[in-house]
Amino acid sequence: MTKSSLVSTGCVQADRTSIYLSVFHFLLCVFLPVRLGHSVSDLRAQLTDQIKILDSQVDVKQQQLSDLSEFLRRRGDIEAEYARALDKLTERFTHKTKKKEQWGQSVCQVWSVLLTQTRLESREHAALGDTCCNTLTQRLTHSTEDTHRLHKRSKEVGIQMQDELLKVTTELQTAVKTYNQYHTDCMIAEGKLKEAERLEERHTGKSAELGLGQSGGQRRSSVKKMERLMEKETQLKCTKARNDYLLNLAAANAAMNKYYLQDVSTLIDCCDLGFHLSVERVMRCYLASRWRIQKTEETGLKQLEAAVTSLDQGGDRDALLQQHDAAFCLPFRFNYHPHEGDQVCEVSAESQVRYEMETRFQQLQSRLAAVTLETEEISKTLKATLTALLDSMCDSDCNPSPDVPSSLSHEPPGVGSAAPKLTLAKRRANQQETETYYFTKVKEFLSSSSLTSKLQAKHDLLHDAIQKAEAVDSDPSRMQCARSVRVRKSRPVSQFCHTLFTTDILSYIQSSGQQIPVVVESCIRFINLHGLHHEGIFRVPGSQREVNLIRDAFERGDDPLSDSECDLDSVAGVLKLYFRGLEPPLFPYDSYSQLLECVQIEGETEKAAQVKATVSTFPRPLLIVMRYLFAFLNHVSQYSDENMMQPYNLAVCFGPSLLRGLDSDDAVARQPQVNDLVKTMILQHDVIFPGQSELPGPVYEKHMTLEQEYWSERGKREEGGGGSTGNLAVEDPQTENTTRSQERRHTLDTVRQGGLRPLDRPPFVQAERTPVDKPLLPLPPPPPPLPPILKLPPPPKKLDSASEDGRFSDRWTDREERMTGIVDLLFKDDDGVYTDDDDAFSEDPDLFF
Repeated sequence: MTKSSLVSTGCVQADRTSIYLSVFHFLLCVFLPVRLGHSVSDLRAQLTDQIKILDSQVDVKQQQLSDLSEFLRRRGDIEAEYARALDKLTERFTHKTKKKEQWGQSVCQVWSVLLTQTRLESREHAALGDTCCNTLTQRLTHSTEDTHRLHKRSKEVGIQMQDELLKVTTELQTAVKTYNQYHTDCMIAEGKLKEAERLEERHTGKSAELGLGQSGGQRRSSVKKMERLMEKETQLKCTKARNDYLLNLAAANAAMNKYYLQDVSTLIDCCDLGFHLSVERVMRCYLASRWRIQKTEETGLKQLEAAVTSLDQGGDRDALLQQHDAAFCLPFRFNYHPHEGDQVCEVSAESQVRYEMETRFQQLQSRLAAVTLETEEISKTLKATLTALLDSMCDSDCNPSPDVPSSLSHEPPGVGSAAPKLTLAKRRANQQETETYYFTKVKEFLSSSSLTSKLQAKHDLLHDAIQKAEAVDSDPSRMQCARSVRVRKSRPVSQFCHTLFTTDILSYIQSSGQQIPVVVESCIRFINLHGLHHEGIFRVPGSQREVNLIRDAFERGDDPLSDSECDLDSVAGVLKLYFRGLEPPLFPYDSYSQLLECVQIEGETEKAAQVKATVSTFPRPLLIVMRYLFAFLNHVSQYSDENMMQPYNLAVCFGPSLLRGLDSDDAVARQPQVNDLVKTMILQHDVIFPGQSELPGPVYEKHMTLEQEYWSERGKREEGGGGSTGNLAVEDPQTENTTRSQERRHTLDTVRQGGLRPLDRPPFVQAERTPVDKPLLPLPPPPPPLPPILKLPPPPKKLDSASEDGRFSDRWTDREERMTGIVDLLFKDDDGVYTDDDDAFSEDPDLFF
């Protein structure tokens, strides 16, 4: 068996294993999320039942107030008929009361006692009839209006809180899918590593029998070490995805507890706001009028007063919750469902994610302290506003003075009533204004307190994870931050003629061959690694001097963001500056009016479909950049609890830069529509922009790592004239469908065949880390880099099509020589002896690439 047949057999078997694992990954992604989907569906149904129950309660209240108002009005009309009319009246409402006994609330009890005592009231005064027909009826009419209006506002608050709760569950589902995908990739990498080890053991014996040279064993050892590197990289991605899953899981459970244990009671209280108080005031007014009648009714009135005193808003709320326990009970907690074979079930702050977790923890601490203080201030304001609102509802219209005889209170209609009506109208206007302010504060309080609970849940998990990592990592040498120093790679000199800023992006893409401009790709990657949790990203301006320096570096062909020493706000400012300086803008001028017309569409689904139909006419290179940018902005908005950048805030920051019209006069007037459009595109980016199968090209990756492979691959493509993502002018559509992950696998396959060329890269350097319980100080400057790895001779020139017969043998000979140089360089010690020390290889895996 020849050398080429041995290597080919190993590659075929490794690819076959990869296919099996890919099929297994597909089956897992289809069937595992079903369980969580059922829980979310049940939650949606439960939330819908809650809104229906609250709607039915307002009908019950309105029916109660309507019945009571009708009772008092009829009571005033039939006062002259005394006992006979009162008996008929009580009989009329007794039948209705029997149907309402199932409510079991304090207002219903008052209503029942009232009817019982009315049977004993066969004689009434004319003053009582006048009070019932005028003052009390008007008050009940106001209460009916108040109940309907307050319920409508409470329903808006409840729907908002339910949407936030469903948003948390949606984010949890997304995190589960992402975690499953990355863990499957990890399993595939482990399988390839095991397959490489098995092939190495098998081929070692065959090589000894066939008398193969030492270079074959060295090549297989190199392949195994590359497989081990890929396995470590996928493990790191899997750890990040699992951390997001666990954090979203904790936030979802915290949101569920907050909603069902606190927010539901608050919503019911808002629905009942002033209702019990209004009924109480009406009945007390009725009692005040009745105490002026005959002493023989004193016993009955005391019983009625006791029933009125027993009005209890909190008790009625608890009774309502008990009667509808299935709708308002707290569901089961969301449990962590590890992917197949995953043994880690908690947030991990070890290895390379340690520094990221500590930075996120400190940002989370600062954000939590600010939100807690804000919630306390809102709570104080809310209590004061509630007191003022209830005072405005407790007016004195229902409390006539007992010293004035009832006969003296009769006046012709319209006499002396203009001033009280004006006062009443003014008081009603003030009350409605106070209601508006109160419900504004209720929304702010519920949103802020819910955010506090979610942040606190994430804070506690991160705190425990970091403490465990501190306890395990007792060796001072392990307290170093695993951040590697990168070499800033310049673009080839042939590309310096392309202007990055203040240019036509379509012309730049076509001329430079970069599907994603280098400044966009580098800024987004930097923010993904260091700034997703940064508070106020894109909103807080950076240093103008640093922005100019970064821009000039990009124009020179350098990449100033290859390390993490740049200011995040300045990097975000460079990204905004790039899109703001494009001429024409990213969205063509001729599509400005068509896109703004889509904003007028009511439904979000229909609006997204119309926007998709409009942007589908754009050139394919622009669609690739838009898809990449809006996927990144959507990812930033997913951390809005920490970075305070909701989709609308991001739309405000990027809207004027991305979408501009030729007429600058109406830019300010149409800015709200632009913001709404960009917000829709951020939220519905996966619906609006075509997927990888429809539009091949680079896609945004949520979990990026610090590996050098990305930069090496990009450098190879640029040196070949293809830019950061290939040459668009000569790229075949089928080749364009290769994603970045597939490109990385292609790099490994190239190494297996002996086609890898090492890059100039300084050795791995670790920076000092500060414990989490102490304030972090600025990181010290890294030590001067050691001499870089020597560069091997360049690969042989590509043979033309005329030399097809001898191309494979010549290429194999050249690659064999280059692979021998790589193995000697990476695995020989100072004495020229090969080493098989895995720990030495794992100290800095980036050196291999």
